[in-house]
Amino acid sequence: MSVLFTSYLTTAFCQSEMVPIKGSVYTPLYGRDSMQVTISDFEMDVYPVTNKEFLQFVKKYPKWQRSKVKRLFADNNYLINWKSDTELSSGQSLNAPVTNVSWFVANDYCKCLGKRLPTVDEWEYVAMADQDIADARTKASYNEYILSWYEKPKTFNNEIGSTFKNYWNVYDLHGLVWEWTSDFNSVLVSGESRKDVDTDTNLFCGSAAIGATDLMNYAAFMRYAIRGSLKAKYSMKNLGFRCVKDISE
Repeated sequence: MSVLFTSYLTTAFCQSEMVPIKGSVYTPLYGRDSMQVTISDFEMDVYPVTNKEFLQFVKKYPKWQRSKVKRLFADNNYLINWKSDTELSSGQSLNAPVTNVSWFVANDYCKCLGKRLPTVDEWEYVAMADQDIADARTKASYNEYILSWYEKPKTFNNEIGSTFKNYWNVYDLHGLVWEWTSDFNSVLVSGESRKDVDTDTNLFCGSAAIGATDLMNYAAFMRYAIRGSLKAKYSMKNLGFRCVKDISE
């Protein structure tokens, strides 16, 4: 009985399908002096977390409802577009990615499902794939697609699955919303670790491209710059998240 009850708690607001990601070694665009990074095998949500899933979450955990959340964990933009604590506005789709959520709540959401937020390297590793190959970063069409999305307004209102399925069978890494990572503020560093991001202000100017392993990959530079400007309690209308899970040996 207790096992069944525990299972119910785990799946009560979980609808996200996951797919396995085969780990390997890759070279990130920034940081670590272009050192190669080893990615272990893991699983990733096929889609970003939706309004529907997050609505179920805040009903189950009222501390994360808009009127109850502590401002230490979310700014004034948190779920600002919702009609109430447990009701979306008329213009919001249940199947669109949830946005205006802070890192704190995204992190807790994943933990409640026995999952976690992806690291920057895990996210970038999966997101460098197009429909056909695992690393499409040198393809002009791939970067053009991403940059064209950055110019489109209100893509966060589009429903999940409306962009392409990539090599790993993951949707919407590019085309709907930006996504939180567990270590979002550990990028754009020039020292031996990524902890000096707050003092490395030169990396936010145009000349920062000298730190890129691929100078043409401006799309990825934009992602790193956005991450470096965030704080954990920030909530943005085009910032959502998805979860990952370690694969037990």
